[in-house]
Amino acid sequence: MQDIQSQIRHLKRPDLLVQAARFGLDGFRRSRDLARLLPDLSHTSCGATLMALLEAERAENDARTAHSAHYALIRHIQLLTAIMAEARDFDIIARPRSVT
Repeated sequence: MQDIQSQIRHLKRPDLLVQAARFGLDGFRRSRDLARLLPDLSHTSCGATLMALLEAERAENDARTAHSAHYALIRHIQLLTAIMAEARDFDIIARPRSVT
């Protein structure tokens, strides 16, 4: 089992999806957007939220690659944006603090 940061580093998605997700990063608001994407997890830690987001994104990507009628492009982009935002916050929290 890979740790969260390794899972994020190994995500391979089409460039256009990644660019669209990055475009939404500045407007991402955790309280508003996570409540819409994963209502039960909007008040959990970054780690637990990231795991749930990665699972939801994986399911959406599987639907994309299977050409499923249930694939939702906008939701996929929103999930990728949320992963990027949460990963940014997770890195800040997980980064070792320097002793002064």
